[in-house]
Amino acid sequence: MNSEIFLPESGELPPPLPLLGLGIDTGGTQTRWALANQQQSVVVSGTAEGFTALQFGTREGKTAFQHLFATLAATARSHGELGYVKAGITGFSAEQAQLHHMIARIFELPDACVSISNDIEIAYLDIFSPGSGYLIYAGTGSIAAYIDENGEFHRAGGRGYLIDDGGSGYWIAREALQYIWRNEDEQPGYWRQSRLAQSIFHQIGSHDWQRTKDFVYHRSRGDIGKLALGVAAVASQDTVAADILWRAGQELARLAISLCHRYGPRPVVLSGRVQELHPLITESLRKHLPSEISLRQSTCQAHFSAARLAAKQLPITT
Repeated sequence: MNSEIFLPESGELPPPLPLLGLGIDTGGTQTRWALANQQQSVVVSGTAEGFTALQFGTREGKTAFQHLFATLAATARSHGELGYVKAGITGFSAEQAQLHHMIARIFELPDACVSISNDIEIAYLDIFSPGSGYLIYAGTGSIAAYIDENGEFHRAGGRGYLIDDGGSGYWIAREALQYIWRNEDEQPGYWRQSRLAQSIFHQIGSHDWQRTKDFVYHRSRGDIGKLALGVAAVASQDTVAADILWRAGQELARLAISLCHRYGPRPVVLSGRVQELHPLITESLRKHLPSEISLRQSTCQAHFSAARLAAKQLPITT
C-alpha cells in the first residue's frame, strides 16, 4: 500500500501527537474515563455506558464489553498516542485474565501496558494513602474497602446484588419494589394511595405488573438502581420511602464497622452516587457509626486517579 506524507507549506513536520495515559472507572450505571499527559495532568475526560465484569459471562455482555472499549479506544486515539491503560472494573477478579488480554488487543497495546483491577481499589487510592482509612463506596452496588500499609486489599460487602449490596441504589430500589408489590398482593390498587408506588411506577412507565416484571428482568442492574431516585424524590412525603433510605445508611454503617472490628478504628469516607440521593442516608450512617469514628463525604474522581496512575507508567521523553 502506498502512502504520501503532505508537509505544511513551511516544510516542517507537524508536531507529534502527545503520549497519554488512559484511566477508566467502569461501574454498573456509568463508565467514566480520563486522559493524562506525561506530566500527570488530566487533559480530557468523559463518560460512556456502564459495564460490570459480571456481564462478561454472557454473549450479550461480551458484545457490550467489545463495543464499550472499542469506543473508548477510538476516543483516546483522537486525542493523542495511547501509551498505557489503567482500568477499574466493577466485579473484576484476578481470575478474569481474558478481560486483560482483550483490552490490550482492543487498544493495540502490549499486555504489560494494561493494568486492570476492581474499580474500588482505584477509588480508594484516589481518597486515601494505604493504611489511613476506610472507604464506603455506594452506587449501584455497595462495598467498604481498606488497603493496608503493605498494599493488600481488604473488603466488606461488595458481594453483588443477588447476595447483598446493602444500602446500594439497587438495594434501595429492591426494597421499594418489594414493599409496593406485597401491598398490591394484599390490597390491589394500593398504589393509588402510596406516593412511593406512584413515584416508582412513573419511572417504570406503568402500574401494571407486566411492566414491572419486564423492567426488572430485562433491564440492566444500573437501570434498576436508578429507581432509587424515585424513592428519594418522595422521602419527605412518604414515611416508607424515608425508612428505606434510613435503613440504607444503617446498612452502609455495617460495612465500615466490619472493617473497624477487623483492623481497628480509622476515619471513614463515604463516596458514590447513593450519598447524593438524600441527606437521610448520610445522617443514618453517621448515627450508626461509633462516635469516635470520623466520617466525611467525598465525590470520588477515580477515573482521574486512574489516568494519573497510567501516566506514571509512560516513558519520559524530552
